[in-house]
Amino acid sequence: MLGIAPALLLARPPAPAADPPGADEDRVVFPASVQQGAMVIGKVPPGSRVDYAGRSLRVTGYGSVVLGIGRDAAGPVEVAVTRPGGSRETARIAVTRRDWPVEPVTGVPPKTVDPPPAIAERIRREQARVVQARTRDDARADFAQRFAWPVQGRISGRFGNQRVYNGTPGSAHSGMDIAAPSGTPVAAPAAGVVTFADADLYLTGGTVLLDHGHGVSSNFLHLSRLDVQAGDRVEQGQVIGAVGATGRATGPHLHWGMNWFDVRIDPLLVLERSR
Repeated sequence: MLGIAPALLLARPPAPAADPPGADEDRVVFPASVQQGAMVIGKVPPGSRVDYAGRSLRVTGYGSVVLGIGRDAAGPVEVAVTRPGGSRETARIAVTRRDWPVEPVTGVPPKTVDPPPAIAERIRREQARVVQARTRDDARADFAQRFAWPVQGRISGRFGNQRVYNGTPGSAHSGMDIAAPSGTPVAAPAAGVVTFADADLYLTGGTVLLDHGHGVSSNFLHLSRLDVQAGDRVEQGQVIGAVGATGRATGPHLHWGMNWFDVRIDPLLVLERSR
C-alpha cells in the first residue's frame, strides 16, 4: 500500500457542504435555448402552478412539465412558475430559428390537391375529429420515455418544409416521412393510449393517434393496416399497424407527426433529445 505524505493530506481541500434536504426540489429548470419545433421538458417544484401560452400546464408528482414550441415560434418564450409557497419565477427560453426549404411533391392525385366541395366537406369533418382527439390532457407521463424510431428507413420528407403539391403551394409539412416497403410493421415510439383509429380518411388514409400524456401525441398516417383501436393501451415497441400508401401519398411511407395539443412538433428533434 502506498503511503500518502502528510503535506498532501493537509493540502486536500475540504469537502463541499451538502445541499440542505429538498434544495433541488425548489429549483425551476428549463433549457436556455431550443429550436423551433421542439418538445421541451422542464422541472419545477412539485405542486407548482405552471402557465405558458395561455394554458395552465399539468405537473407530474415529481415536478416535470412538458410544452411544445411551434414551427414559426419566435423567442424568447416565457414560462411562469408559481411555487406552492407562493413565490414566482419566470423561465425565459430562447428559440433558434430554422431554415424551412420548399419541398416539391409530384404525382399526387389531383383530386386530393383541389378537392370538389363535397370532398372538401368530408376532409373538414375528418380533420375536426382528429383535432378533437388532440385535446386530451391526462396525467400519464409516457412522453418522458426515450422515444424510438417507429420504423427504419430513409427520411423522405422533413418536418416544417413548405410543401408544393403538383405545383400548388400547400401547408408546411406537419411531420417526418420515413420511406419503407408497404406492409412494414410500425411500432409505437413510446407508450400511450390510442385516441383515434380510422382506416379510411380521405387525405391521410389509415390513421392512428397515440396519446403520450400531458397533451403530447403522435400520429401515424397512410397506414395499409391498423392493429389497434381507440381506447387501447400500447407499450413502446408494440406494433400498431403497417406502412402503406393510403390517402394523399405518392408511394409507401410512414408519416409520423407529433403534437403538443394543437402545436406541431418535430419527431426528429424528439428522437435527438432522447439520445
